[in-house]
Amino acid sequence: MREGMVDQSSSPLIWILAGEASGDVLGARLMQALRAREPAVRFVGVGGVRMEAQGLTSLFPMRDLAVMGLVEVLPRLRSLSVRLNEAVEDIAARKPDMVITIDSPGFALRLLRRIADKGILRVHYVAPQVWAWRQKRVKEFPGLWDELLCLLPFEEAFFSRHGLLTRFVGHPVLQSGAQDGESARFHQRHGLAAKARVLVLMPGSRRSEVPRLLPVFGKMLALLRKDMPDLVPVIPVSPVVAATVERETENWPVRPVIVTDGQDKHDAFAAAGAALTKSGTSTLELALAGVPMAVTYRVNPITAFMARRLIRVPYVAMVNLLAGRAIVPELLQEHCKPSVLASAVRTLFENPDIANRQKEAFKTVLNGLQGPEGKLPADAAADAVLALLAERQAGRQK
Repeated sequence: MREGMVDQSSSPLIWILAGEASGDVLGARLMQALRAREPAVRFVGVGGVRMEAQGLTSLFPMRDLAVMGLVEVLPRLRSLSVRLNEAVEDIAARKPDMVITIDSPGFALRLLRRIADKGILRVHYVAPQVWAWRQKRVKEFPGLWDELLCLLPFEEAFFSRHGLLTRFVGHPVLQSGAQDGESARFHQRHGLAAKARVLVLMPGSRRSEVPRLLPVFGKMLALLRKDMPDLVPVIPVSPVVAATVERETENWPVRPVIVTDGQDKHDAFAAAGAALTKSGTSTLELALAGVPMAVTYRVNPITAFMARRLIRVPYVAMVNLLAGRAIVPELLQEHCKPSVLASAVRTLFENPDIANRQKEAFKTVLNGLQGPEGKLPADAAADAVLALLAERQAGRQK
């Protein structure tokens, strides 16, 4: 081997998969943290633009996996099955040292099960939320992974009770930079008046869910326009769904600012007086940025009916779940309608006491998401991955 070249035969090969935009962010940060510790590490698998920026050549487009909801998944079962077979075959051919799957349990857990007999280390990053609904499913997990990396502090105890090796690594929202935006820069970039009231609308990151919220948002804006003419809607979305959002909003009464750049999104947060968002990690991003919010969501009625029969937690908004109380309104399904949303937005803009109480509660929630020993979440996850690889290597040398 020539001087200066890396001997790739001895460097670890990690097959890594993300199935949606949030997983792509996690994967990219994990890849960066792993490379900082092990510069020779190699990556293959499936990811989006952020993981590709870290050097991954995706086996197939990540957007092929970005689908949710029982009814929404059914028409895609055949194509998802094809992609699953492709992933299994690629892993079998490459024989990586480890497979890391990130979130997307519908696809990721099937993949882990399919490769269970190949003797490859398996890590799943982001715990399946079975503690929220269908808790009996936890009985299906033994044997699926060698370690589960979880984001929420209570998950480690939950899964450990079921004999599953689980490690809390902290929530990656703390590394998002959501709190570092600049309001003035956002106003200048988009030519907004200094007194414009910015309303952030976050309809989701999947092509299958965005069309469910945007029509309601559009009708809500028509109501708000009468007494809030200075309101400017801003929609931060992933590039994967940007075209869908542009198409769905072209007839809105107020033309929204559509944001796909991460820094621009954080600047929008800094400029915002309020937000409407789907449930999930977006609530934590907004909390970190100190944006008062209401949570709203709408899915296919059949999906909603089944979910309500199965959900075992009192809240769906992550900030409420972690706080143990309703610190932000949850306007779901039949409450996700223009008049109700318009009323919530007016309250957030016009009642500073309510907005300030939310902001104070956010601080307590976020303090509980710190990683172990003060580590950044991606660093804690990378350390866990490398410890597993070292343990496997030591076992082989005995």
